[in-house]
Amino acid sequence: MYGRVRTALLASLLLSQLSCAGRDQPAPVDRLYQGKSFLDFEAGSLRQESYQVVAGDTLYSIAFRANVDVRTLAQWNQLRDPYLIVPGQTLRLATPQANQQGIDPVAKKEYRDTKPQQNNDKKITPTPRSTPSPTRIEVAHTGEIFASNNDIRWQWPASARVITEFSTAEAGSKGLDFSGGRGDPVYAAATGKVVYVGNALKGFGNLIILKHNDDYITAYAHNQQLLVKEQQWVNGGDEIAKMGDSDAEQVKLHFQVRFRGKSVNPRHYLPRGKQ
Repeated sequence: MYGRVRTALLASLLLSQLSCAGRDQPAPVDRLYQGKSFLDFEAGSLRQESYQVVAGDTLYSIAFRANVDVRTLAQWNQLRDPYLIVPGQTLRLATPQANQQGIDPVAKKEYRDTKPQQNNDKKITPTPRSTPSPTRIEVAHTGEIFASNNDIRWQWPASARVITEFSTAEAGSKGLDFSGGRGDPVYAAATGKVVYVGNALKGFGNLIILKHNDDYITAYAHNQQLLVKEQQWVNGGDEIAKMGDSDAEQVKLHFQVRFRGKSVNPRHYLPRGKQ
C-alpha cells in the first residue's frame, strides 16, 4: 500500500512527460497510458467539502489535491495508518462544520449536558457565583509553515557546471543537468519538506522531491545515495543526496523546478553570476 501511495504522489507532483535530459522522445508508456495524468493531481484542485474515492486514489494523493496534510485528512475521516480507502467511499475534505452559533457540535453537547435545568416546581433565590469562562474550542494545527513565493531563498543545488539547459521543446530537458563526480554533494535549492524519496519512476533513478509551498516543488534525480527521508524538513543548502548515475548514461544531477505542476526554467529563480 505504501509503495502505491509513493508512486501516486510522485506522479501527482512531477511529470507530464516521462522524458529526462538526453532522451530523444518520451517513454512509450506515457503515450499508451490513458489513466490519470499529473493534471488530475494538481495541488488545490479539490476545493469541495467532500470527495468520493475512485479507483487509483490514495489518501496521500487526495490530501495533496485538497491542500490538506494527510494526517489531518485521516483524522477528519477517522482513518488509521495505513489509511486504507476504497472506491465509492466519501471523504470529508474540510474541518467538521460548526453549528449556526459557531459552536462545535461536541462542545455544544457538553454545554447542554452541564447547563442547569429550570426548576418549575419551586422558585429558589439564586446564590451569587462567579461567571463561568466561555467554552474554548481547540483547533488542530499541522505545524507546517511554508514560505510565501517572495520569501523563498533559492540557491544552486550543485557546485558542478551545467551541461544541459532547460528547454521548452516537447522532447527537450525540463530542467538543468549538472556534471560532477560520483558522490559529489547535492543540495536543497530552498527550504522545504521532503515529500518523495525513491526510485519508482523510470528514467529518474534515485529521486528526491521537495515541497517549498503550494506553488513550488523541486526534483533531484539520478542520485547515488539519498540522505533524507519523507516528511523531513530541510533548509536551503542542506546536503540531501550524493550525485550518481542511477538510470542515467553518466554521473549527473537532473534538477527541476515546478510551478503549480508546470516545469519552469530554474535559471529564472537561481542566483545569477554562477554556473
